[in-house]
Amino acid sequence: MDTHDVSDVPQYLEVLLKQKRRLQNAKSQQGKHPRTRKTRDEVIEQFNIKLMMNVMRGVSHDDNTIKSSFIPPAYLPCHNPFDLLTKILIKDLLLETHHRGTYLLLRSVTGADRINALMAIMEDEYQDVIMIQLYHQRNDNEHGEEEILREGSVLAIKEPYFKLMSDGNYGLRADHLSDIIFLSAYDERVPKSWQQSGGQHDDTAVGWKIAGNNYFNVSKYHAAIQSYTKGLTFSSTEDEADVLRRNRSLAFIKTKQFDAALRDLEYPSSTIKPVEKALYRRAQALYSLRKYPECCEVLKILRIEYPNNTEVEHEFNRAADRIKELETGTYPFKKLHRQALKLQPPQLDHATYVGPLRIKGSGSRGRGLFTTEAVRAGDLLLCEKAFAYAFAEEGSNNVALLINVETDSMTMGAQAELLQLIVQKLYRNPSLAPIINNLHHGSYKPANVSEIDGGLVVDTFLIERIISLNCFGCPRLSQKSHLQSQLRAGIYDKQTKNEHHSCGVWPIASYINHSCFSNARRAFIGDIMTVRATQDLAADTEITFWYKSPADESYAERQKGFGHWGFKCDCIMCQDTQSTNQSAFSERSKLRAKGLKYYDPIRGITDTTKFEIIVQKMEDTYTRPASEVPRLSMWDPLLALAKSYMGNGQLVEAINSALKALESLGHVIEGGSMPRASGKPVLIKKWGLMHNCIVDCWMLLSNAYALVALELKDIAEQYARISYKICVGEDETFNETYKVPKP
Repeated sequence: MDTHDVSDVPQYLEVLLKQKRRLQNAKSQQGKHPRTRKTRDEVIEQFNIKLMMNVMRGVSHDDNTIKSSFIPPAYLPCHNPFDLLTKILIKDLLLETHHRGTYLLLRSVTGADRINALMAIMEDEYQDVIMIQLYHQRNDNEHGEEEILREGSVLAIKEPYFKLMSDGNYGLRADHLSDIIFLSAYDERVPKSWQQSGGQHDDTAVGWKIAGNNYFNVSKYHAAIQSYTKGLTFSSTEDEADVLRRNRSLAFIKTKQFDAALRDLEYPSSTIKPVEKALYRRAQALYSLRKYPECCEVLKILRIEYPNNTEVEHEFNRAADRIKELETGTYPFKKLHRQALKLQPPQLDHATYVGPLRIKGSGSRGRGLFTTEAVRAGDLLLCEKAFAYAFAEEGSNNVALLINVETDSMTMGAQAELLQLIVQKLYRNPSLAPIINNLHHGSYKPANVSEIDGGLVVDTFLIERIISLNCFGCPRLSQKSHLQSQLRAGIYDKQTKNEHHSCGVWPIASYINHSCFSNARRAFIGDIMTVRATQDLAADTEITFWYKSPADESYAERQKGFGHWGFKCDCIMCQDTQSTNQSAFSERSKLRAKGLKYYDPIRGITDTTKFEIIVQKMEDTYTRPASEVPRLSMWDPLLALAKSYMGNGQLVEAINSALKALESLGHVIEGGSMPRASGKPVLIKKWGLMHNCIVDCWMLLSNAYALVALELKDIAEQYARISYKICVGEDETFNETYKVPKP
């Protein structure tokens, strides 16, 4: 939804076709041993040269690089316990084969490189070497790839996938995080010839604790976790084990493994009084998992038991603010705006509010969101923080092209990063998996095993499919996009597509189904999505918003945009489009082109009489009233006409044209037109399609009424404010945006 789809762009289509040919050629080698192999020294030297060149070029900092990332044909993760797998060697590998029921034990003989995947050269126990590509591995910015995979690192690859690489060499590709086991140097599965000594410390619980602390102090948190874990095997007292677990819990928090941190903090201490550090870290982990009420309860205990802890009050107030947000839907929206502009990426520390909504079945649509009580236009239905959010600076060329060869889809933006973020978040915190796994994933059939060897089985291809069907493209601020659309508003507006490179997954919003004639609208403030009602709705009404903004196009063209989700829209607008002759679309197109002859972006309409005749002819191409079916080709010429009249001081004509623009989008408005009966107010009897131009229309009316019908000025301004709140997500910035004096 609103992502930058380039599936039909010729230059990218050629990239897709080239990759398909490459895969087809590789498939012809399936089940065979490689015909030739480079020597160990050649493989290592070639990799080290590339590694050095990449460092010199600073590949990751090239702002003009468009990286291509390919999603290969889907395959399931290993669902067998490690103990049931049989060890094989590099020499046993067959091309284009998933070696089910087996595993490889490998040790890195080079440092690691990262482009789209984490790469290194690794050896088996017979010193044969092979390139590995580990996809979706964590990205530790401070210590780079060395903290993840360094020379001497040992890992087990479950059910290895051996393939022909894009550069013509052979290697292993691993897409599922759960198919990789990073082995501690002290793991009994590591061959003795690869094992390391305990290091410069005693082989005791205290010695391992000191080693862990030393690693922690230099931010090597994963090594610290391994040391504390090893120390637990030597601990002889409950107090000793408690200290190791508390230390390990902080390392887990630093590596965003909050589930594991909570498990370490569940062990009872031998002391009667709860340990201060344990309580504080438990509160940290709960907050990070967005369990704000539970976090507050822990902080209450901490305040009572340790009143001199100065940080507790701040943390308690922060958690209490989140609870207020999720319970009441009250947010400091101006503050959110400032944060979204300042933070890079704009990930905001706020909670999710779910208004009067519930998820339930929606017939052929699957599941949907329904109101539980009557709501008014402008009411906040949902204010949701993204489960995961990948930011791409607007206008930056440093974006990625994500190509799925099975679905023939290509998107430009941060989707590849989003995929990595989500699989990592789920793998680190299995308790969050149902939030994502329960979302719509089309016809994809995932593995029927959720846990193996004590960890979560994360099916990368399931997550990729879920993202492709539930991901939202988004601006940093909808307010900025709104203002840009206002500048474009007029007859020359070509109804530009909403295509954004930043993207995220908002799980609750994902349950909202599509309708071109939607009754709700989404807006963004950083990684916060607001959803507001665009109409007055009765209880038990299904909430809908458009996945693709409607345009005045043929039925076939409009439905083509929904093919990705596998449905056809049957809203009243689509029904009307289906029954409309192609000649009507052609006539509207010709009339719009004719109208351009009388329009100047600076001076406005140059001949209002001739332009009005054209507008009338366009209206004649519609058969159903606008109150039933919005007329998508009419609002911008009518708004352009209103602005021209306003500029010429023809206030009556400006008011009537602006009202017609609103009515063309399905709004039913009583009163307000000129001339009017004395004392009759202007009233929206029925809200129509919510377009950005609605705010502009009402502000034009407010300014015109100020001169000819002052008693209507504030009413029009209030409708502008409500419309702005719907389009932008809030109305706290309305006055400064439209230069409205404070009362």
